[in-house]
Amino acid sequence: MATIEDVARNAGVSISTVSYALSGKRSISETTKRRVLDAAAELGYAPRASAKALAANRSDIIAVTAPLHPDTDPTAHMAFAMEVTISARGRDFDTLLLVQDDALAGMKRSAASALADGTIVLDVAAHDARAELARTIDHPVVFIGVPDDTEGLACVDLDFEFAIRTSIDELVANGHRHIALIGHHPSTLEREANYPLRIEREFKRYMTELGLTPVVAHPTTDHDATSAVSEIFRQQPGTTGIVVSTANQVAMNLTAALNAEGLSVPADVSVIAAGMTPAMSRTPLPFDALPLDPALTCPVAVDILVDLIQGVAPAQEVTLVPPVYQSRGTVAPASAPTPA
Repeated sequence: MATIEDVARNAGVSISTVSYALSGKRSISETTKRRVLDAAAELGYAPRASAKALAANRSDIIAVTAPLHPDTDPTAHMAFAMEVTISARGRDFDTLLLVQDDALAGMKRSAASALADGTIVLDVAAHDARAELARTIDHPVVFIGVPDDTEGLACVDLDFEFAIRTSIDELVANGHRHIALIGHHPSTLEREANYPLRIEREFKRYMTELGLTPVVAHPTTDHDATSAVSEIFRQQPGTTGIVVSTANQVAMNLTAALNAEGLSVPADVSVIAAGMTPAMSRTPLPFDALPLDPALTCPVAVDILVDLIQGVAPAQEVTLVPPVYQSRGTVAPASAPTPA
C-alpha cells in the first residue's frame, strides 16, 4: 500500500508539500499540485480518514441523543434514528446513537470529548434540559422537536398544529360536529413530550374557536384502544368523528374497539390519524392521515446541522414542515349531523 512518502518521492516534492496539495490547507502552485495528484493517482494513494479528520479538526460524526423511556414507542424511535442516519450518510457523516436515560450526560460527554461534530436532539420535552445545554456549549445542535422556550435554538418539526386544524376541518366539512381526540398515555404527557402536548392544546383551542366541544381521551396502556373508545362515548355519546394521535398499537386496535361497540369506520365513525409515525414496515395506518413522516423532517434537520458544522450558520429559528394529507377512505359524511 502506497504511503505519503512514496507519493512525495514519485512527485519529487517534500512530504509537507504532498500534505498541502491533498488537504488544500496552504496555497501551492497548480503545477506542483497537479504533479502530486498525478503521483497519488498513479500509486493508488488515499490519505487515511483519521488523518483527514484530524487535519480538519472534525470527526465526520453526528451524535443523535434519543433517550429510551418506559413509554417509548420503538416504531417511532427507530424510524427517526434510521432517517437521521440515512440523511447523515447523504452528507458524508456517520452517526453515534446516545440512548441512555440521562440524555443530558450523554450530550455533555459527546460535546466535551469531540466525539461528534454536532448533535441532533430527538424525543424533545417541553422543558428540556438539553435546550439550556445547547445554549451554553460551543457545539452545533439541532432539535427535531420544539421545546417551549426556543430562544437561541435551531429546531425542526412537523407542523402538528396545522395537522390538527386540517383534521378537524376535514371532519367538519363532512358534517361532523361531535369530534374527539385519542391522545397519548398519561405517562407520556407527564414527562412533557413536546408534540403530544402541542396536539392536545391545539385540538382544544381550535375546537373551542369553532364553537365545538373538545373531548379528549387517553388509553390506559400503549396497546388498549377499548378504554379510550369507552371514555369518548361516556363523555360524548354522539361522537361521529375521531382524530387519533397516540401510540401506534392503540391506533391499530381502534377499528376493533369501535366494532365491539357496534360501530364501523367510516359508516358510523370517521377517523383521521394526525401526526403519527408510520410503522417501520412502511405499512400505513388504515386511516386518512397527516403522518409524522421522519423523511420530511430529518433531512431538513441534518442539512441545518451540517451547515452549522461547516460554518454556514443559519439563523437560530424554528422550521415547521407541513404534513401531507393522505386519503384512505375513512372519512365520510356524518350520517345524522347534529348541531353544535
